[in-house]
Amino acid sequence: MDTRRYTPADQLIRHIDVGLRTLLGAPRVTERPNPAEGLAEAELDDHERDLAARLMRINHAGEVAAQGLYEGQALTARLPEVRDKMERAALEENDHLAWCEQRTRELGSHVSYLNPLWYFGSLGIGAAAGLAGDKWSLGFVAETEKQVIRHLDEHLSRLPPQDARSRAILEQMREDEAHHATLALQAGGAELPAPVKTLMGLTSKVMTGLAFRL
Repeated sequence: MDTRRYTPADQLIRHIDVGLRTLLGAPRVTERPNPAEGLAEAELDDHERDLAARLMRINHAGEVAAQGLYEGQALTARLPEVRDKMERAALEENDHLAWCEQRTRELGSHVSYLNPLWYFGSLGIGAAAGLAGDKWSLGFVAETEKQVIRHLDEHLSRLPPQDARSRAILEQMREDEAHHATLALQAGGAELPAPVKTLMGLTSKVMTGLAFRL
């Protein structure tokens, strides 16, 4: 077991590394294979391909934001076990990040030009949530994942039916997000006040709208 004690400088370097890897397309991933592996590429017309690419770009932007969120929370989480849960969840979200970017490129498009904004904005939000206390930090994770699941359901309904590769990725992501939400609640996450949930939903709409276009 790794018992090394990391200094504040070590932690700063690690967080910078995560940010650079997230924004430059080289995240640390788990051993899990891409869910689209082995599935044939669908025959899509120009409109279908463009729509699928834009939806995958939104999901990639959401995963960039998730990395910022988890890193911010890891910076300020008070309990070591909570910090560990944030870091493990962030690593699993890296899989989503890599899968979405690969699929977006396969569809002939690009990831969002606003990814630095999504990352650093979410980093600040995550740090603020952590400072509010671990129960609120974990509650924020749970509510974020619930809202992500709603977006994934919408995207699954909008994807061209024959696009099995994109669909496989989103379905696995949906399963993972539900698991992360459950873990956050089991670890003591508190239910967020309704106004906070509403604000989170409005912020999400702005991000998805911009990422769809840019």
